[in-house]
Amino acid sequence: MLGSRSFRASALAVVLLALVAESVGLETSNARPPAAKPRRATLGAACPVPKAFRAAFARASAETNVPASLLVATAYEESEMNPAARSTAGAQGLLQLMPQTERELRLEGSAPAVNVLAGARYLRQMLDRFGGNVELALAAYNAGPTAVERAGAAPSLATLRYVKNVEARAALLVGC
Repeated sequence: MLGSRSFRASALAVVLLALVAESVGLETSNARPPAAKPRRATLGAACPVPKAFRAAFARASAETNVPASLLVATAYEESEMNPAARSTAGAQGLLQLMPQTERELRLEGSAPAVNVLAGARYLRQMLDRFGGNVELALAAYNAGPTAVERAGAAPSLATLRYVKNVEARAALLVGC
């Protein structure tokens, strides 16, 4: 009995968070963007990407078909574009990947270009796993796919905030 109450409380919390997000103008739709031929990532001077990383983001975007704007936004949220960033959990690099994830992707190394490609491949895996749903893919990138599958949504307020931050920044970077 207690378990079902806990589930209902969690479901109610997710609904309330969605209502609050909508009331402040955040997009909460699960609708997928229309399938269109991706534009080539250029990452020119107008983009807030350090020159040293532009080619890596453009290549990773082209290889994985993940929009450069989404990759760059994820890197800003994960590491503030710091290639030397390390989390207390052990995630590292611009896109804050765990060493185990890098091994599974067969991309290990400390070079920013390797980390960007590994992060792009992992985000592509999450997009494929969640049927192209960007919100769920970002939640899985942040909290893990199993947690998102169990919750059917972002499993925590912190993860929901992460998703909204990445989406908002990515929207500003479209066309970059």
